[in-house]
Amino acid sequence: MKHKKQIIVSVTNDLVADNRVHKVCTSLEEMGFSVLLVGRKLKNSQPLTRSYRTHRMHLCFTKGACFYAEYNFRLLLFLLFRKADVLLANDLDTLTANYLASKIKRSNLVYDSHEYFTEVPELIGRPRVKRIWEWLESKMLPNLKHCYTVCDSIAAVYHEKYGVPFQVVRNIPTSKNTIQLNEKENQQKIILYQGALNIGRGLEQAIKAMHFIDGAQLVIAGDGDIKGQLEELVRTEQLEHKVRFTGRLSIEELTKLTPGADLGLSIEEDLGLNYRFALPNKLFDYIRAGVPVLISDLPEMKAIVEKYDIGAISKSHEPKDLANEILEALNNSDKRKNWKTNFVQASKDLTWENEEKVLKGIFSEFL
Repeated sequence: MKHKKQIIVSVTNDLVADNRVHKVCTSLEEMGFSVLLVGRKLKNSQPLTRSYRTHRMHLCFTKGACFYAEYNFRLLLFLLFRKADVLLANDLDTLTANYLASKIKRSNLVYDSHEYFTEVPELIGRPRVKRIWEWLESKMLPNLKHCYTVCDSIAAVYHEKYGVPFQVVRNIPTSKNTIQLNEKENQQKIILYQGALNIGRGLEQAIKAMHFIDGAQLVIAGDGDIKGQLEELVRTEQLEHKVRFTGRLSIEELTKLTPGADLGLSIEEDLGLNYRFALPNKLFDYIRAGVPVLISDLPEMKAIVEKYDIGAISKSHEPKDLANEILEALNNSDKRKNWKTNFVQASKDLTWENEEKVLKGIFSEFL
């Protein structure tokens, strides 16, 4: 029996809701790799059931410089004492440990950049911290041979900055999820945001927009740094009857929730290049579920929505303007009929089965 090549995949999250990494691990397993996914264990982490192996580390720190230092030190030790033919680092915050381990053990290293890390909104206004991440990036990225990212714009920026070619593997769901094409009647409309609750996602504006929207509920599915602030905003604005938080959901729970929505929001603000070039999981999850979308006027998302004509593009984040865009998207029956029809073609093109061909091309040389 042929020995399976060992691949260790690492992330800084707790593995529960990372759909992109789950799809990548599943595809690598189907290729014939023995996959081990490494992350961290939080106090409220849900149990995991995966076809591939997982390992979650208990850490002393949960955020800030101490967390990143502890995580990478622990991960480096873990990688040094585990057999691996290939290391897959997800994002810059796991790259240091993987880079050092690959040099010491002479292992193959692949880098998956889920975003333009040094341009995330959390680093805007923190020049010293940003310079540290940029310095780390500049020392490692020019020496990498196997890299991919989530969209053409980020790939082009990295190539121009470091001379390293990045391939593109977008965050597209599998074709196993069934599209729902039926309009609900005589029910409260559901406006859905799913994903991280961080600054710059347009969530404060979406909440305030609910003052001008009747007959609908805003459902916010996810967790993140500003969840507490958003919950306090809902209380302050007295919108508890119009806004509901689900907390963080598993991949399976989201798959059940999303098709029941009438409109999916992806209204990131233009806060740095990372959000400007955003092409998030949730956009493709909405599309796969047959849910019309309302997005920001940002180039990567706009290109998808305009190509397939499956939703509306908001020019403003002002709550009243946003409310008008939402109401139009919810209630214009002619547009919604057209969008629903167009989902059929979009669903044929935008599948993980098509996208993973690039991924398999990258990893096939290691088999």
